[in-house]
Amino acid sequence: MAPQPETELRELSAPETDRPATNHPDPPALLPADRSKQAYLVLLGCVLIQAPIWGYSLAFGIFQEYYSTHRPPPLSGDPSPGTIASIGTSQTGVLYLMMPVSFTLLTGYPRLRPWCGPAGLVLTTGCLTASSFASTARQLVALQGVLHAVGCGLLFSAASLCLDEWFAERKGLAYGAMWSGKSGTGAGMPFLTNALLSRYGASGTLRIYAVASAILTIPPLFLMRPRPSPPADDDRGNTAASEDEGTRGQRRSRVSFSFARHSVFWILQCGNILQSMGYLMPSTYMASYAHALGFPSVTGPIFLALISLASVPGSLLIGLLNDTGLAATTVILISSLGSAAPVFLLWGLGGHQVGVLVVFTLMYGFFAGGFSSTWSGILHEMKHRDSGIDTGLIFGMLLGGRGIGFVLSGPVGGALLEADGHFKAGDFTGYATQYGPMIVYTGLTAILGAWGWFWTMGKRAMKAL
Repeated sequence: MAPQPETELRELSAPETDRPATNHPDPPALLPADRSKQAYLVLLGCVLIQAPIWGYSLAFGIFQEYYSTHRPPPLSGDPSPGTIASIGTSQTGVLYLMMPVSFTLLTGYPRLRPWCGPAGLVLTTGCLTASSFASTARQLVALQGVLHAVGCGLLFSAASLCLDEWFAERKGLAYGAMWSGKSGTGAGMPFLTNALLSRYGASGTLRIYAVASAILTIPPLFLMRPRPSPPADDDRGNTAASEDEGTRGQRRSRVSFSFARHSVFWILQCGNILQSMGYLMPSTYMASYAHALGFPSVTGPIFLALISLASVPGSLLIGLLNDTGLAATTVILISSLGSAAPVFLLWGLGGHQVGVLVVFTLMYGFFAGGFSSTWSGILHEMKHRDSGIDTGLIFGMLLGGRGIGFVLSGPVGGALLEADGHFKAGDFTGYATQYGPMIVYTGLTAILGAWGWFWTMGKRAMKAL
């Protein structure tokens, strides 16, 4: 019988050391998870492949500015800024929203996973090459916003599921390192892209991207090998006869959605979506905010690079916290409050000073950039509740929830700027600018990322009354 919601929530904040252990020793013939050389080769491959997966989307803001301001216009028809922006938003939306589908498909049909790497490689490099010959924004939406995103999604899905197989006790370390790879890419790509566009233009830069994508994708694909199946059934509770490695990949696996029966998952997913609805606001609008205040043009890209740079240690350290025994909600609370404080106190109160904004970008990048690393704690939590749960599938669902938040954040951000509802405050504060409502919104969504912790404390308070 599934535990009652109140019991689940009460247990959610309990340290992992107080919960019954469900780990089973690896069979002698099976390479150990977390400790073998192959596990860390897989981790290395997952870190390296983040560059071709996320590189273009993290640098699209530079392409957007180039398409909008370069003369003569590189795109025919003189598309509106909103049309050009839809290229980037489509790519991010498709990439995240396809994750629940791709993770479910690859969990049910594991024999398809080896094909995802080559298919993703062909799609990404082919679409970037074709984009270099595109002349309209609609063509770029189709090639980059949809097809290139699907290719990146195939690469990411296969890599993430492979990583999940090789790490059990140290998922926080593994996923933290993986997200650090993405953040490190974001720190350097804007400057590299700007230099390439200045020298070679959009067409030449996209062809360089295509070649670089192939070079950066192929080596990690050789590092990421699936973990051989155990000679006997694993800790998922199956009682069927054992199967050898050769037949495992040829059989269809049963996809279990048993995690959906646990209210804890939906509560934590709700906080994940709420945090995502405001997470991108600083990285999306800091450049225009700096321009509105009259800062030098290089200030905006520097702010964006600092957010990504600070996310590298943030992702790794917050991920490691999940491996120390802290409850998932506690780690999420640390990330959420650590994100909200600099938004309200630094961006809001001292938003007219470059030095203060530099500190803000570093603090926000560290805590907010590490939010995705809290998911390993959610995977630990769900696995302790039900050993039959597939943590890779849950990871895909969390990515889908993040995609929902990202898609919703686009129109919300535009509406907040158009509202022009700046608050009555000192002229030196960010609240007094056009971005005042956005600052408040970003801080509130950061706090609501810890929805699971607040829900748990609220239940306890009501029970005590």
